[in-house]
Amino acid sequence: MLKESVTAIRVIVLLLFIVSGIYPLALWAISQTVFHYQANGSLITNAKGAVVGSELLGQSFTRPEYFQPRPSAAGNGYDPTASGGTNLGPTNDQLTYGIHKKLPDGKNDPSNFDGARDLAAAYRAENGLPINVPVPVDAVTRSGSGLDPHISEANAALQTPRVAKARGVSEDVVEKLVADNTQGRQLGFLGEPVVNVLELNLALDKSVPLKTGENFIRPRSGEPIWHS
Repeated sequence: MLKESVTAIRVIVLLLFIVSGIYPLALWAISQTVFHYQANGSLITNAKGAVVGSELLGQSFTRPEYFQPRPSAAGNGYDPTASGGTNLGPTNDQLTYGIHKKLPDGKNDPSNFDGARDLAAAYRAENGLPINVPVPVDAVTRSGSGLDPHISEANAALQTPRVAKARGVSEDVVEKLVADNTQGRQLGFLGEPVVNVLELNLALDKSVPLKTGENFIRPRSGEPIWHS
């Protein structure tokens, strides 16, 4: 009996040493050697080498000089600690019309949010588009995670005139940057081509600096790196 117990204890200790020591250390070493960029969060740096975000996480851009991401329902928007969508089905009226309620004291209900129609109207106004111009679906719907870093080619094309005008350059210049930062289909046939918003905006700051000489994609001391 004692012999079997000692053997069992030795096996448990050996397994603990393997699965809690050797195995994770081996995976860490492989990831840092072969997939260093991905294992460390796919972080993106600016021209000065400062981390300004991640290739995998969308973040908010509201200035007219920058391309804007798709809407987000993650927390107050683009919050990686509260990743999530609206969880509304395609036939739900709230997805189309949003929620616009008032509390008894007359203030807006905290649960309010804009629906696809609201977002489409705001998108057209922001980009100077006629009210009858079709809007890409990714411009008026939130992604499931709320952190989608990409927009569609159609979305980028409609934003190009606004960005070019705000930067004082021709649309051809901005279109070239969009093309250079468009990612093709995965494995050549999965999904559709997409544009990484953060990478495109960094390319804009590098190739077409703002007239004021101040670019707004920069890390903020004491704040998460995904805020710009």
